[in-house]
Amino acid sequence: MSRAATATIHLDALRANLARIRALAQGAKVMAVVKADAYGHGLERCARAFADADAFGVASIADGLRLRAAGHRNRIVVLSGPDAPSDLIEMRRLQLEAVIHHDSQLKLLAAERGSPRLRLWLKLDTGMHRLGFSAERAAELHARLRAMPGVDPDIVLMTHFASSDEFDNDFTARQTQRFLDATKDLSGERALSNSAGVLGWPQARGDWVRVGGLLYGLSVAEGKTGADFGFQPAMTLTTRLIAINHVKRGERIGYGSTYECVEDMPVGVAAIGYGDGYPRSASSGTPVLIGDDAQAAIVGRVSMDLITLDLRNVPDARVGDVVTLWGPQLPAEVVARHAGTISYELTCGVTRRVLFAEDGH
Repeated sequence: MSRAATATIHLDALRANLARIRALAQGAKVMAVVKADAYGHGLERCARAFADADAFGVASIADGLRLRAAGHRNRIVVLSGPDAPSDLIEMRRLQLEAVIHHDSQLKLLAAERGSPRLRLWLKLDTGMHRLGFSAERAAELHARLRAMPGVDPDIVLMTHFASSDEFDNDFTARQTQRFLDATKDLSGERALSNSAGVLGWPQARGDWVRVGGLLYGLSVAEGKTGADFGFQPAMTLTTRLIAINHVKRGERIGYGSTYECVEDMPVGVAAIGYGDGYPRSASSGTPVLIGDDAQAAIVGRVSMDLITLDLRNVPDARVGDVVTLWGPQLPAEVVARHAGTISYELTCGVTRRVLFAEDGH
């Protein structure tokens, strides 16, 4: 094997996280969001672990096709809905449900008479200002959609929170009230909360919760890890040391010579880089683990295939030792802070040249 980088997916952690979501949801149905290849963890393997979810949320019809091909009969919701008449045909064939958020989609639905009736989720914009109809149009749109012959009249009403990860920000409470006011006289289930909404806004649970990051043990709040909320990281990214060099004080390391050795020191070279999805923006000082739990740190610039490590705290390090980039003992959120990003981006960014393995059943 020419590359040692491996992403191990902990299936038992995925199942435990779903169970914790169910407990927090207090009876609400759970949509397991598996878009972006299940946040980089692998769509099919995560869908197996989330087989008890009430629905899957995907970003594209292609993901719905993959789930159906894998044998999953759960409800599947395409979160961006249809873009063309052919999408409606494919959604019906695959028994996918569609989020409707724009007038262009209303025109598609009004122009066709397909069967069976398509199940819809009507998205209202209560302050996110990304996708969704004005909340003031809720009654009008609800009536229009229910009158269409190709639409199932049992429509789910939904919105999306903009700041639910800020638990002391009342904007989520205001969004919730706006949604409730707009839909108070309408039939159908309600879906408000994303991952952060489940944690911080119990009054916004509704009939459905749509959960992404927490299912994978990833934090949804700044300065916190998933473990801080009782969730288990589901990915461990590892590689191996392929060289240890002894570099003298004053010498510089890597592209751009961005790190100067403060003393004579051992510098390890590990087989991972931004070509594998490890962030190039990770600065000197970003922690890694050597072996079981010895902490080292990146020095110099992350390159495409390699990183260099300060091994002064790990005098017994040897070529071939396992290097952990993130996992249960080194939360991805810690690495993300050093890289100026979020944990979601780290796991989603793992590339195809990384070997994936499964742990658990």
